[in-house]
Amino acid sequence: MLQGHLLSVIAYTPLVGALLLLFVNKAHKNFIRWFANVIAAIGFLVSLPLLKNFDVNADGMQFVERHAWIPSIGVEYHFGIDGISLLLILMTTGLGFLAILSSWSPIEERVKEYYIFMLLLQTGMLGVFMAMDFFLFYVFWEVMLVPMYFLIGVWGGPRKLYAAIKFFLYTLLGSVLMLLGILALYFYNYKVTGVLTFSLPELQKLALPWEYQFWLFLAFFFGFAIKVPMFPFHTWLPDAHVEAPTAGSVILA
Repeated sequence: MLQGHLLSVIAYTPLVGALLLLFVNKAHKNFIRWFANVIAAIGFLVSLPLLKNFDVNADGMQFVERHAWIPSIGVEYHFGIDGISLLLILMTTGLGFLAILSSWSPIEERVKEYYIFMLLLQTGMLGVFMAMDFFLFYVFWEVMLVPMYFLIGVWGGPRKLYAAIKFFLYTLLGSVLMLLGILALYFYNYKVTGVLTFSLPELQKLALPWEYQFWLFLAFFFGFAIKVPMFPFHTWLPDAHVEAPTAGSVILA
């Protein structure tokens, strides 16, 4: 039973922690620090069973969770991982715990809000590596954007506002391009099959004309190239790295 919902448990452990922190008095700074660190540690510990139960000899996605979510437009709650996702999830939970732990002394102002944003950011990153539905993937992709904006803009260095706005505008542009690519795939699939779906496995079966492939590649390439970032779309990163708090810089890297 637990293994069937393990990915959800891993993804939403930090989210539950962030929601619980909303009800904690902001004056209790040490309690907030302890609580956030415990949640991050639990998040790392619950991800470790993935190593034990992952079958390296099996084909396809593992730990699959699939449920109808918004059937009217073909959106599903669909999680699954492969070997690459497994390593990225473990890296995220491990580094996330270290990043939150390293914030103990440096963060003295707005402690409650800081840890809430760090935990929300953790959920967004984990969801990106698990989502097998393009709509769900895009939701988690955008969830990452808002907490990082505030982490840079509120707890950053002297030029924090400039760096935060630059980060937001660049990554928002990349997100819009990727959204256009997702919608193009979605509507082309409906035109060909008559089925409304954002399912990645289903959309991978499409035989796309070369023209579609070309424009879709550009949409996804520029979307990811800005986020990575690759030259010449990298100019937001030096500012963000310099101005972000240490933990935020670790997560960006």
